[in-house]
Amino acid sequence: MNICFIGGGNMATALIGGLQGKGFASQHISVVEINADNRAKLQQAFGVQATAELAAGLAGSDIIVLAVKPQQLREVSTQLAPLLSGQLLISIAAGIRAADLSRWTKSQAIVRAMPNTPALIRSGMTGIYALPAVSDSQREEAQNILATVGETLWVQDEAMLDAVTAISGSGPAYVFYFIEALQRAAREFGFNAEEARRLSLETFLGASKLAATSDDDVSVLRDRVTSKNGTTERALSSMAANRIAENIMQATKAAEARAREMGDELGDKTGVTN
Repeated sequence: MNICFIGGGNMATALIGGLQGKGFASQHISVVEINADNRAKLQQAFGVQATAELAAGLAGSDIIVLAVKPQQLREVSTQLAPLLSGQLLISIAAGIRAADLSRWTKSQAIVRAMPNTPALIRSGMTGIYALPAVSDSQREEAQNILATVGETLWVQDEAMLDAVTAISGSGPAYVFYFIEALQRAAREFGFNAEEARRLSLETFLGASKLAATSDDDVSVLRDRVTSKNGTTERALSSMAANRIAENIMQATKAAEARAREMGDELGDKTGVTN
């Protein structure tokens, strides 16, 4: 199996590293990357073939991973269309719907994936959708590639990828936002920057590990920390009074709505191929 990455940015780099970590040989990976410095870095780091020429990169490929920016994907897809010969296409570009990609590439063998930034350290969460024409073996190939950088979740309805974007795609930013707030609070209590960072990060790491390894629901774990008339109860009462949970849910709905808007803005609203 030969894999060609179109685009050699951070997510492509993470996937290449993940594949090699699972024993996938570098001679079976090629990258099409227009930036010469990036090509050199990829060749040095992974020993893969890196080229600026689309046709050269695609030669002999079985799977093509589209890892360019969403705004570039339509142009890349139209250039790609006459060069395709039945390869599976995996798009990790946010917002571009499979139907639009199918029209631009004239292919039905399309898988859409929505990874998140923890994939960069192989701790990601990726939502995946496949067009009906994608075979079981192709779905398995896509799964094997995307699982090299973390956990995966397949959805049957492509619209659910907008919800995946709102929860796990944008989710790391919500976590970082909360960590920032804890760090600011720690600084106000008198801790220095390094101490505030350690207190906040280790609390998140420990709580996340506990939640991930426990059989109990997170609400049960929260209750165990919350003693009656204690400090945690006072803090959570303050959060409830300020509708923190409702505001977080509203924020995810705003993110999901924006994901749908991006699909309209970046895609082909008319359904007509130019």
